[in-house]
Amino acid sequence: MATTASERKSFFKRLGNKNHQEEESEMTFFDHIEELRWHLVRSIVAWLVAAIVIFIKIDWIYDNVILAPANEKFVTYGALCRFGHWLHLGDGFCMPPVKIDFQVTTVNGTFTSAITIAMIGGIIAAFPYIFWELWLFIKPALSPKEKKYGRGSIFWVSLCFFTGAAFGYYLLAPFTFNFLASFTLGTTGMIQYRPAVDDYIDSLTNLMLGCGIAFELPVLSYVLAKIGLITGSFLRQYFKFAFVIILVVAAVITPSPDWTSQFLVAIPLVLLYWISIILATRVEKSRLKEEEKEWS
Repeated sequence: MATTASERKSFFKRLGNKNHQEEESEMTFFDHIEELRWHLVRSIVAWLVAAIVIFIKIDWIYDNVILAPANEKFVTYGALCRFGHWLHLGDGFCMPPVKIDFQVTTVNGTFTSAITIAMIGGIIAAFPYIFWELWLFIKPALSPKEKKYGRGSIFWVSLCFFTGAAFGYYLLAPFTFNFLASFTLGTTGMIQYRPAVDDYIDSLTNLMLGCGIAFELPVLSYVLAKIGLITGSFLRQYFKFAFVIILVVAAVITPSPDWTSQFLVAIPLVLLYWISIILATRVEKSRLKEEEKEWS
C-alpha cells in the first residue's frame, strides 16, 4: 500500500532531503547509509552509557549478579528444592551445594573481566533502545498497514529477550555450573576445580545471550508469517527437522555436556516453536479473511 503525500512529506523532511518532489520518491543508496549511520551512532552511545554505569558499579554487580549462580545460597537452588517437595518428589529437585574457587591466570585478568561484564551487560541493558533504533530505520519503508502490525513490537521483542536471558541466568546457569563443579576426573583427587574468572564470565554471558536470542523465535515467526514466507502448516510439516535443529542449538548454548542442561534448553525451545505455529496459523487465517472481504 502506497504512503500518502503528507507521510512522504514528513518523512523526507525528517531526513533533511532538499531535492525536488520528483526526486524524493526514493532514497538513494547513500541516503540510506547516512540514515543507518546515525541510528548506529545513537545505539552505540546508549550501549556505552549503559556499559559505563555498569563499570562504575562493577564491584556490586560482580558480587551480587555475576557470582550469584555459582553461590550455594542462590535463589534457584532453594526454589527448585521446595518445588520438588511440593510435588512430593523428595529431594529429587534439590541440587547439592556448589562452591567454586575462581582464579585469575593473566596479569590483566581482573581488568579484562570487568570490561567484559560491562560490555555484555551494556548490550543487555540497552537492548530495547537498540531495537527501537532499528525499528525507526525500517519504519519509513513500511506501508501504513505494516506499521499497524508492528505496533508493540519493541515491547514483545524486549520481553522475549529478557525472558530468555532470565531463563539462562536463573535456571540454566545453576544447573550447568553445579554439574561442572561436581564432575570429577580420576579417583586420586589430585585435580582441583579452580576455573578462571574470564572463562566463567564467558560461559554465563553466552548462556544469557544465547537464550535471549533463542527466545525471539515466536516474534521472528510472526514477522515471517505476516510477510507471507511461512505458514502454520509449513511449520507443522517440518517440525521433525526443526526438532533436530533445536537439539543442536541446545547443545551449542549449553557449555556443559550433561543431558540435563540440554534438556532444560530444548523443552522451552520446543514450546516456543509450537507457540510460533499457533501465531503463524492465526496470521494465516486473518489474511485469508481479509482476502475474502476484498473479493466479496
